[in-house]
Amino acid sequence: MKINIVESNLERIVIVGGGFAGLMLAKKLAKANYQIVLLDKNNYHQFQPLFYQVAMAGLEPSSIAFPLRKFFQGNRNVFIRVTEVTAIEPENKRLQTPLGIVNYDHLVIATGADTNFFGNAALAAKALPMKSVSEALYLRNRILDDYEKTLSITDMEERQGYIDIVIVGGGPTGVEIAGSLAEMRKYILPKDYPEMNCEEIEIILIQSGDQLLKGMSDEAAKKALEFLQKLDVKVILNNRVTSYDGEIVTMKDGTTIRSRKVIWAAGIHGAIFKGFPADAIGPGNRLKIDHNCRVLGLENVYALGDVALMSGDEKFPEGHPQVAQVAMQMGKYLADAFIRKQKGKPVGTFAYRDLGSMATIGRNKAVVDLPWFSFQGFFAWLVWLFVHLFQLLGVRNKVMVFINWLWNYITYDQSLRLMIRPHVPPKEEKSE
Repeated sequence: MKINIVESNLERIVIVGGGFAGLMLAKKLAKANYQIVLLDKNNYHQFQPLFYQVAMAGLEPSSIAFPLRKFFQGNRNVFIRVTEVTAIEPENKRLQTPLGIVNYDHLVIATGADTNFFGNAALAAKALPMKSVSEALYLRNRILDDYEKTLSITDMEERQGYIDIVIVGGGPTGVEIAGSLAEMRKYILPKDYPEMNCEEIEIILIQSGDQLLKGMSDEAAKKALEFLQKLDVKVILNNRVTSYDGEIVTMKDGTTIRSRKVIWAAGIHGAIFKGFPADAIGPGNRLKIDHNCRVLGLENVYALGDVALMSGDEKFPEGHPQVAQVAMQMGKYLADAFIRKQKGKPVGTFAYRDLGSMATIGRNKAVVDLPWFSFQGFFAWLVWLFVHLFQLLGVRNKVMVFINWLWNYITYDQSLRLMIRPHVPPKEEKSE
C-alpha cells in the first residue's frame, strides 16, 4: 500500500525529518519546481537548544515548537505526512512507513540524532534523556514530583536521594542544565518549598574529560567551570558513570552517589533506520557522505545535519560538529544544489562556515566563542539571548519567549511549574 500523495510530473524529493536541516531544505525548495514530501514523526518543528528551559519550567513547550503545516501554508507542492520511516529500499527507490510505501526520485535523510548510552542497557532504562519536547516535559514532571514527595519524607538519606540531581555530560546541554538548576535552587525553590532546606540540594555535573565544553576554547571551558562553581554546582572531571539502578550512580573509580534523577547529556548518535548498506554507516551511527552531501554508495540519496558524516575536510577530520548551524547550512546548500541542477548550472561542494559556539550558565552568564575572539559574562549572555530568539520560528514564539525571559529576569521567578501528566484510561474490570 502506498501513502496517498498526489501524483505529479515533477521530480519528488522526500525529506525525512523536520529538524533544522530538513526544514531549511523544504523551506528553500517550497517554491521550486519540485514536489516536496516532508516526513516526520511529529507535526511540529522543535527548537532543540531550548529543551532544557522547558525541563526547568522556564518556557512552555509551545514556545519552542512550531506547526509544520502552518509553515508551509499556501505551498501546494509541499506535502507533509506524520509518520516514522522504518526502512529504505534503495534498489526500489522507496521508503517503508507504518502508513505505507513512499516512492522518491531524490531522498534526503535529516533525522538528526538520538541519545547515545554507549550500549549500557541499565543507563538507557533508568537515566533521563532530553532529545525532545516530551522528554523535557517528563524531566520537569520528575523534578517537581520528587520535590513534592520530599516534604513528606522524614528519613534524611532517603530524602537526599529525592532532592539531589546528577547530570552526566559537560557539553553545552549539561552545562546549561546545571546552571539553570542552580538558579532554580537559589531563587525559586526556597519560595515554593519554604519547609525544605534548599541548601541540602546537591547538583552534580560529571564529565569524563578533563574540561567542560569540549570543542570550545580553553578560556570558555575555564570560565564555564568558574561560573558553575560560583553557583555551588559540584563538578566532577576525569570520571564517568558506569552504572545506574535508579537509586545509586556508580562511577569508574568506584565512587557512588545516591540520586533518583540522572539527566543524561553525555552523547548522541545518528538516528538512522534499516536498509542502509554497512559500508555507508560510519562512526557514531552517522551516514557517510561526500562533499555534495550524497550518501556514499547510494544513488540520489543525501544526508544532512547530525546524521551526516562528511570526511576529508581538513578543518573537521572527524566530521562536522553536530550543531544547528551545520544542519541549516547543509540544508541551504542542498536546496541551492537542487535548483542549480534543474537549471543546468554547475554545483559546487559544501563548505561549512563556522559562526562560533556558545553556552549559557545561569542568569547573566554565558560563554561565546566567535571565529575571531572569545568573550564571557553578561554581554555574552545578551548575545546568547539574541541569537536564540532570532532563530526561533514564528512571531508568536519570539514574543512569548522574550516576555518569559524578561519576566524571569525582573522577578527571579518562572511561572510554569506545572506537573502535566498524560491521562491513562482506567482498565476495564473483567466480568467473571
